[in-house]
Amino acid sequence: MGAGASPATANPAVQEAPLVLGLQASALVDHVARVDWSLLDQLPGERGGSIPVEIEELEYILSEVKTHVISSPYDSLPMKTIAGGSVANTIRGLSAGFGVSCGIIGACGDDEQGQLFVSNMSSHAVNLSRLRMKKGPTAQCVCLVDALGNRTMRPCLSSAVKLQSQNYVIQADDLTRADFKGSKWLLLRYGVINLEVIQAAISIAKQEGLFVSLDLASFEMVRNFRSPLLQLLESGDIDLCFANEDEAAELLRGSEGEQKADPEVALEFLAEHCRWAVVTLGSNGCMAKHGKEIVRVPAIGEANAVDATGAGDLFASGFLYGLVKGLSLEECCKVGSCSGGSVIRSLGGEVTPENWQWMYKKMQTKGLTLPYIPK
Repeated sequence: MGAGASPATANPAVQEAPLVLGLQASALVDHVARVDWSLLDQLPGERGGSIPVEIEELEYILSEVKTHVISSPYDSLPMKTIAGGSVANTIRGLSAGFGVSCGIIGACGDDEQGQLFVSNMSSHAVNLSRLRMKKGPTAQCVCLVDALGNRTMRPCLSSAVKLQSQNYVIQADDLTRADFKGSKWLLLRYGVINLEVIQAAISIAKQEGLFVSLDLASFEMVRNFRSPLLQLLESGDIDLCFANEDEAAELLRGSEGEQKADPEVALEFLAEHCRWAVVTLGSNGCMAKHGKEIVRVPAIGEANAVDATGAGDLFASGFLYGLVKGLSLEECCKVGSCSGGSVIRSLGGEVTPENWQWMYKKMQTKGLTLPYIPK
């Protein structure tokens, strides 16, 4: 397809609007592999984080994966290649596992990776009528999983096609009010490379009456670009914010000198600016605040963790499902813990059919109403 074309032929303005929209300025394909520590030791940066790389380094890492891969009875292939990105993971989970109508706003390259992204998301009933197909490469990310299930990511975004925004004036083939009209939620992942597009999307979403959810992305992103993040939070336009404990610690650091990295303090800080604030705590579960209510819920399925890739993204799927269905704050956290626990049982950020069934059983055990999934 040519530049500006869409994978779906229907006009988003005349289709029934998805309930939840995810903004992923650049479609992304994940290459997920379980590797030994010697490969991780070769990479600059801290383990467990996410640092952008150029295409040459990404290709080098992919070539090295072949000699460092760890075989596992859980994985049929040494490396799994799927549609990725935090927003795509959350949207796919909401659609596939919870039956919530979802769509993606973004741009996709006209290459093999772009076709894979479209095929994978379409197979899970995600609306792609707002995904622009552009001439050029699709973004890629290597997700390296160690023996303990922790993942280290190296995304390559610099040469990838993406939505454009210049001085908040959206180009004709990019963001429009028609993209947002009729939807209820907009999901975002913080990223300085797409900051203008994020700001423009928030502006249009608020004009159309949408709630806005923001994920803090990674501790490196928060550490290195804390000031614009604080501006986003302090704008009052972010209704729901997700942070893991490392991101929360970085958010607090420097706000009042060397402040103690206490997740409870971070939760209070986020709740000052957002209607719903959530801090996930890994094996210690999560805590959330809405108004004066604070809840804490333990993790589910942590003992069977194979790969932490997508754990926070799928937690967000469950939590947002709860909000959409009007569940209590505690129930939202419980559903999120069930869905977050489901994805860590296999490699990659996509939940397998078997693990969706595992999640539904956990939900039943906790007295949570199971979602209706259209056939």
